[in-house]
Amino acid sequence: MNSIITLVILLSSFNAISQTEEPEEKKSKFSFSGSADAYYKTNLSSTDVGSQSFGTSFANQTGFALGMANVIVSYEGEKTGAVADLAYGSRGLEAVGGDSDIFINQLYAYWNVSEATTLTLGRFNTYLGYEVISPVGNFNYSTSHLFSNGPFSHVGLKADFTISDDFSLMAALMNVTDVNNNFSGDYAIGAQLGYKGQYLNLYYDGADSDIGIGFEIDYTGGFDMSDEFFLGINAAYNVENDDDLSFYGFALYPQYSLSDSFGLGLRGEYFGNHQKDVDDIPAVLGLTLTGSYSIENLTIKPEIRLDSWNNDYEPFIDNDSNATNSLAAFTIAAIYKFD
Repeated sequence: MNSIITLVILLSSFNAISQTEEPEEKKSKFSFSGSADAYYKTNLSSTDVGSQSFGTSFANQTGFALGMANVIVSYEGEKTGAVADLAYGSRGLEAVGGDSDIFINQLYAYWNVSEATTLTLGRFNTYLGYEVISPVGNFNYSTSHLFSNGPFSHVGLKADFTISDDFSLMAALMNVTDVNNNFSGDYAIGAQLGYKGQYLNLYYDGADSDIGIGFEIDYTGGFDMSDEFFLGINAAYNVENDDDLSFYGFALYPQYSLSDSFGLGLRGEYFGNHQKDVDDIPAVLGLTLTGSYSIENLTIKPEIRLDSWNNDYEPFIDNDSNATNSLAAFTIAAIYKFD
């Protein structure tokens, strides 16, 4: 761990010394932004009575339900700054595993050591995966199995390096994922290599599965196929340290803009688990079709989702009270963003 910290400091110092041009003078400023979301959900293939859901994070309640409200306050100085992201609601509580009404989603300070190097210390949302906690950052309203099983946030120190117009690099030393207070003495290391909007992400902690997630490699990216059509991609493979239940998966996100205010997006995901010396662990194929209609800062998202499991795994009850391996649901969400 000491060698990692030393490497980060040396790279930061090198970039600071090698910087030959002074950055343009920038005025310090405060900014406020945030969002609020709520939704209605009903199961199509089963009754709404009970707690049947897809088993992924967020939007699991039936009927009318609340998502999350958050306020992001940031201060940007000439070379330094800070961000405080405070949130309220069930969506965010699932992400942090908290039991209080108001929680800290992100809280960090940063230092632009040079035009090519930034150091960040505090709590920040994860760099792994295609989807994020805030509904503003996702096309689909419900979240994938890949997102739900991976990290949500990290507490630690990270260094971001701009190598060229095309390449970027990030290195981090952190507490074990989603842990604010380090009572175990375990730490995690992370890295990200970026090239033209494509990112290879790495994470490793040495903790047992009750605390950490072991090793995860993740690819996140996408391509503009045309002015109207974008294809997002996410793939991940995870191995826990004590051979407990690990996961793997692949997801495609084709999105098409029909106009400036309306678009359609499909998430197709295959997600499975694996465990040493255990065969025939169920896997799931998920299809989610989402519409997105924007009116000023308000976005309305109607969504139809179907998840289907294999290997005779039947965790749901259909409309005839029979066990089934699939669940279909309709959700409509309202998301308001302000800045």
